[in-house]
Amino acid sequence: MTANDPDHAGPTTEFGRSHIQAVPADPSPTRRLLILSGPALLIGIASALGLIVLDLIAEALENLLWDGLPALIGFDQYAPWWILVVLTLAGFATGLIVRFAPGHAGPDPATESFFPPAVPLITLPGLALAAIITLATGVSLGPEAPIITLNVALAVWVCKKVIPAVPTKLIILMVVTGTFGALFGSPLGAALLATSVAAATASKALLWDRLFLPLVSAASGSLVMMVFSGHTMSLTLPEYTPAVFADLGVALAVAAAAMGAGLCLLLLFPHVHRLFHRWRGPVIPLTVAGVLLGALGALGGEVTLFKGVDQMAQLAAAADDVEAWQVGMIVVIKLAALLIAGAAGFRGGRVFPTVFIGVAVGVLAYAIFPSISLTVAIGAGVLGICLVVVRDGWLSLFIAAVVVGDATLLPILCMVVLPCWLAVARLPQMQITEPGAAAHDTNSKQAAQ
Repeated sequence: MTANDPDHAGPTTEFGRSHIQAVPADPSPTRRLLILSGPALLIGIASALGLIVLDLIAEALENLLWDGLPALIGFDQYAPWWILVVLTLAGFATGLIVRFAPGHAGPDPATESFFPPAVPLITLPGLALAAIITLATGVSLGPEAPIITLNVALAVWVCKKVIPAVPTKLIILMVVTGTFGALFGSPLGAALLATSVAAATASKALLWDRLFLPLVSAASGSLVMMVFSGHTMSLTLPEYTPAVFADLGVALAVAAAAMGAGLCLLLLFPHVHRLFHRWRGPVIPLTVAGVLLGALGALGGEVTLFKGVDQMAQLAAAADDVEAWQVGMIVVIKLAALLIAGAAGFRGGRVFPTVFIGVAVGVLAYAIFPSISLTVAIGAGVLGICLVVVRDGWLSLFIAAVVVGDATLLPILCMVVLPCWLAVARLPQMQITEPGAAAHDTNSKQAAQ
């Protein structure tokens, strides 16, 4: 064999470096990925449709409670007494569902990660009803936790009937990325989440081979939302004009303040959770939580209710017209509402209200110092608190970038995320760990292998 032999596989030179001649990749992973692309596509589509159906039902109930009944009877839809009544009844109804529905409306969201196990199908009606009540009545939680649990259970059941050879862990990963693609209307956040999971697991497979199926699911889920839903988390903000060093200082300060707000949640969360779960059953604590949420909502008004996507757009649009004390009160009320709703056992997720709080912290900074950039302040506020609550640097950076909707701000956010990550990385996560939960969470993250 000589150097001129086409089969010669000795060292070759490229850009002055010697390396082993490239060999064709094993075709078997490619064939497997192509075969599983169909199921991944369907999982992403089904995940998005599940979210759309849940949102539509919740929206219909919301319109009845907050528009139809007040207009029919003739009172202010957000009258303090009505807010108190609706949220008290929401707590009582959720407590009854958790107590008496088969499967008790699924696991407590405070104990779940983004990768939940597949619950029995008998649990799903109660979970869906409890989630609809949460979304429609103004509880400060979003849809991500219950819809991921619902989608995971249905997808695992169907796949085990139709394609039983597909590992359950892979199904869960595809459902999570498909649902996140639908939630944010973009596959990028799901891709970054999957990348973080893949980076935490050892595997000889190429990274993009491991990400391929989750990305198929995420892309299809986001495309469905683009076709059927016009919802977006992007705010209409003033055009960002870079003043790099000044903006970097502002972003660091606002992110630090938002992290402080997140740390308050983090430190109080296990104590409040333990307080609400001292009762023998869920009806009394959830009713009490509903009363407390109603009182907070009556004090803060409509802007402090619901998951916060529409409300943060209202708050950002009014940034030039609100006083600092008003925004500060909104931040405190929303923090307390999220803490109570998340710890008491309402079926909902914490990401969307957390983003609202980040936006509110940015607006508060702007109200105190009107000379700073509102866009920078909001982006840094969202980034800072998401790092504490979500505990994923990539996902937090993505959410902040989506909210401000300006790629020019990305270098500032990328620089700010680095010291902020060092500050939060070793803190405990905002999740209640029950016996066996830690082991399951570790096993779930093996899905990217």
